[in-house]
Amino acid sequence: MIDSNSEVNSAKQEHLAEAGGSASPAPLWFPEQPAKPIRLLPPLALAYIGDAVFEVAVRQHVMAKPNLRPHHLHGQSTKYVSAKAQARLLALLEPQLTDDEKDIVRQGRNAKSGTVPKNANVIDYRQATALESLVGYLYYTGAHDRLRGLIADGFKLLEEEK
Repeated sequence: MIDSNSEVNSAKQEHLAEAGGSASPAPLWFPEQPAKPIRLLPPLALAYIGDAVFEVAVRQHVMAKPNLRPHHLHGQSTKYVSAKAQARLLALLEPQLTDDEKDIVRQGRNAKSGTVPKNANVIDYRQATALESLVGYLYYTGAHDRLRGLIADGFKLLEEEK
């Protein structure tokens, strides 16, 4: 059960941030915090949570489209969650990234996962991991407005290319 005061405070914080005022980072979706400070989390751990957050963003995006048949939803989702699509999305977003975000992307791209991608080449797979690391980092740092903005811009840019 969510405390109504925390909902009000969260709404105030997001409103302050949007208005350019100072506010603390947005709260996480659930109360458990990572075991280490965010900057000390391994890039693959950030990619792990980033994959889940990105998946929710993609599902919400395709749910906003008119065709809601399950098979169609899955087909639309795969256009965004494949390693190739994520690599392309990252390439489109890179000019918008801050130096800190570029550093997180570099660390994610250089992380050695120890697994071989099944349906992607190694370069796309590493770029996809880099994007997921960035998403995880923005989620855990509470930069949810920034995260939503980058993902929305990326979706728009991907759709304009097609």
